[in-house]
Formats: sequence, C-alpha cells, structure tokens
Amino acid sequence: MNVFVIGIGLIGGSLAKDIKRNRPDSKIYGIDANERHLEEALSLSLIDEKADYGQLNQADFVIVGIPVDVMVQELPKILDAIDDDTVVFDVGSTKSLICKVVENHPKRRNFLACHPIAGTEFSGPSAALEGLFMGKTNIICEIEKTAFKLQEMALELFQQLGMRIRYMNPEAHDKHIAYVSHLSHISSFMLGKTVIEKERNERDIFDMAGSGFESTVRLAKSSPAMWTPIFRQNKENVVETLREYIHNLKEFKAMLIADDYEGIYKEMNSTNKIKEILNGIPLNKK
Repeated sequence: MNVFVIGIGLIGGSLAKDIKRNRPDSKIYGIDANERHLEEALSLSLIDEKADYGQLNQADFVIVGIPVDVMVQELPKILDAIDDDTVVFDVGSTKSLICKVVENHPKRRNFLACHPIAGTEFSGPSAALEGLFMGKTNIICEIEKTAFKLQEMALELFQQLGMRIRYMNPEAHDKHIAYVSHLSHISSFMLGKTVIEKERNERDIFDMAGSGFESTVRLAKSSPAMWTPIFRQNKENVVETLREYIHNLKEFKAMLIADDYEGIYKEMNSTNKIKEILNGIPLNKK
C-alpha cells in the first residue's frame, strides 16, 4: 500500500507512524514545503521516501495535513494528480470552505473530509506520536459524496487506527468545533499574553505558576502558522463563541465586584457538571 503524507507534522507524522505499525507492508512517501521537515521525517523513519505531486498517481491513500489556508489552494491540485482509485482525506480543523472548494471537482468522489480530534500543543515531525488516534473521534463530513468503495477503504484504515467515527455536516462541525477547540486555544493564548505582560513587572509570577496554570496555558504553545488560518476560516463561529465567553467573564467580574460569593459558588457548582462530559473524553498521550 502506497501512502502519501502531505505535511509531515504532528498529525501527518502520527498517522504515518500508526499506519506503519498496523500495515507494515505500507510504503510512506512524504511531501512537505519545508525541506528540513522532510529530512527530519526520514531520520525519524516516519517516511520511507520524499515525493512530489507527480508521483501521486501511485497512491492508495493521500493524507493532507497542511494549514487550512494552504489546503484550500492545494486540494484541487492534489485531486488533479491522483488515480481514480485513490482515497484523499484531509485532517483540517475547519470543514465548510474545504468542502466547498472541491464540491465541483471531477474527482470529488475520491475525497473524504475528515477531522481527527487528537493532538498536542507541539508541531513538526518530532511531535509525532504512536497511538495518538486510539479511542479518538474522527469527524467525517459529506461522506455521501465519496465513492462507496473508497469510503470502505478509509473506514477500514480508521478502524485499524482505533478511531471512533462521527458524521456531521461541515457547517455543524465548524460551529461546534469553535466552542470545544477554537475557543480554548484563544483562551490559552490570551491567558499566556496576560501573564507575559504582567511578568515584565513581577518576576516572581512564574515561580508561583503551578500545574493549573500549566494545563490551562498549554495550548498557547501551539503553532500560530496553523491556528491563524483556522480562526480566519471559522471567523463567524469563533466571534460568536467569543461573544458568549466574554459575556460570561463580565458576569463573573460583576459578581466579584459586588461581593456576590453565593452567586460565584452557584456559577462554579453549576459548571462542575462539565466533569460528566469530560469523563467520556479520552486524554491524549503525552
């Protein structure tokens, strides 16, 4: 089986690792605009060879793991280059625009719009983790637009990697992911910014930072090159989530100013119900 990974980062590299483990007869080819990433991927044995678009007609699978702004430019070119029996799937964190740019492509039937909900705050080939997708949800959009035989090929692969499958339309995906992923990244970035600005005047602040701070600000280490295009593509939904989030922050601030500690207690106690939801979400391996 020939697998071409376009974008050898955390997700692309982790998929390469797991495919090699589950299908040892596979040959993994790497395509990346960053030559250092390709060399690193070779040295880490994530890929077997470097490749280019001219070789995509040899692919059984093409995995597209590049920033979403680049993806909307490259996906049509990738579909132009593949064979009729090739499965192309992306791993982008937005779906509406990605699905739209290929909706009228002659090889739309070869494309499967995916979003594996897995990852860490790290990036690049060295961030790749074996078993990253075990028990994680992979959201698939518009599966009915993919040829049935190719659907089966992809679903068999996802099952081997231990993924749970969930089907959504692109608009619903982008709305919900804004709340559970995109907003948390913004919160982390802005908390980090607030602390960095304060640290200029109070050097002791980082000596006092414990595990709570570390876990909350962890996502601020994520790649701006990846996340800026995500916020741009999902702007409408992200702005709406920010509006609601800022409203809640203002309400909390007002209760604190008013010494309404009973209200604060009730607010936090009500929010504790989130534990029931999070108990069903498997943690990423570190």
